Amino acid sequence: MQAIDILLLDVNPETGLSGLLHDILVPVSGFEVRLQRPMACSAGSLAALQSHIKKNTGARSDVVFLILSQDLLKQANSIFQTLRESAWLCPVIMAVEACDSAGILDLLEWGAADFVTPPLKPCDVIPRLMRVIEQKRRSQSSEHRLKEKLGLNQLIGESGAFREAVAKIPLIAQCDASVLISGETGTGKELCARAIHYLSTRARHPFVSINCGAIPTQLMENELFGHQRGAFTDASSTQPGLIREADGGTLFLDEVDALPLQAQVKLLRFLQEKEYRPLGASKTCKADVRVIAASNTDFDQAVRSGSLRQDLYYRLNVIPLNIPPLRERQEDIPLLSHHFLARYTAEFGKPPRHFSQEALRRLELYPWPGNVRELEHLVARAVALSERNVIDGDDLGLPQSKAEPGRLSFREAKEKLIAQFEIQYIQELLAAHQGNISKAARAARKNRRVFWQLIRKHGIETQNFR
Repeated sequence: MQAIDILLLDVNPETGLSGLLHDILVPVSGFEVRLQRPMACSAGSLAALQSHIKKNTGARSDVVFLILSQDLLKQANSIFQTLRESAWLCPVIMAVEACDSAGILDLLEWGAADFVTPPLKPCDVIPRLMRVIEQKRRSQSSEHRLKEKLGLNQLIGESGAFREAVAKIPLIAQCDASVLISGETGTGKELCARAIHYLSTRARHPFVSINCGAIPTQLMENELFGHQRGAFTDASSTQPGLIREADGGTLFLDEVDALPLQAQVKLLRFLQEKEYRPLGASKTCKADVRVIAASNTDFDQAVRSGSLRQDLYYRLNVIPLNIPPLRERQEDIPLLSHHFLARYTAEFGKPPRHFSQEALRRLELYPWPGNVRELEHLVARAVALSERNVIDGDDLGLPQSKAEPGRLSFREAKEKLIAQFEIQYIQELLAAHQGNISKAARAARKNRRVFWQLIRKHGIETQNFR
């Protein structure tokens, strides 16, 4: 078992508390006790203590006993602020000569893990210390499980392009620069954003996600920046906004090109200055937020069309991350299929199931216009509706007959699959744009005439989408 490193940081040697703690802790097996008495940190010298903390991160220590004078005890809030800013992640137990109940509550609120006061006895100090160590271990274990659940373990794939993108995520997580994620719908852009957040030092703070295309234009600024009471007719109370909610953490803006231009201007100012002004407020507010943005459209095209401001694009695109579509990583389809099969079998309380070879072959042949999300939903549906332990090709509901591959040539089978993909893709675009052919053609980045010819080729009735 690894020794527990305990630091006694004595800023008030006159009390003799560090000597008493040393005599109590040193005889205990498994404790490694170190004593620091910074000469510059004389009693009452807050600046000297803060300087010492900044120069010594305390990374080696499992627990720190901080021994303060009564004068410094009154400034404990400032001391804990310095500890947090200097990345002292180990728990701190306060050791003081005397402290009333109100002062103890303040210490615990400001960040102390516990406190001890004279007379110091082994039967009191050691149990308190062990409780703090156990709390730290549970916290680290929970954080590890959280990172497993929401971090890289959710990004599954072995293809070269996908592995290349995922390999960047731990490096991106180590810095605080803005990230712009591109990729088709259903490729896992939000999963990547969450992985960046939960692998970063911001993991203990909120991850706030918003789909900019799902919020009405007139409400977007209010959602992001909040408002003061009385800012408009129905503003009966103050609303902080999502930026304030994400303070210390990460704000994920999906479909960022759908942001109204006025909101883009305010977002740009926030990215540059880390400050913003809620609607109706007379003063600016500050927030420490990392912004990750994403879209399934071509960013260069969005800038050219005017839906995304060029200056905001450059500000967001400090670190670009592109997630390849599933059709470009076909070798990952069996891996993902088995992953979702295991997940939903357990989630739905079903007996163990497996895919037939025919089912796997169909999964690999399908072009997956909805990418990983479509695959996940298909497998979930197959698990929920199947009554046998083997999921066969016909259980998948894919648009392909079981007998067709043996009757068709390779060219004919390929043409049929392409036609199926084109029909589904065109129908989804027309539905998204209420049957407007021009808008659907622009979204597909196709000439309107060519797009119309595809519609006629497949006999799609556009009025059904209006």
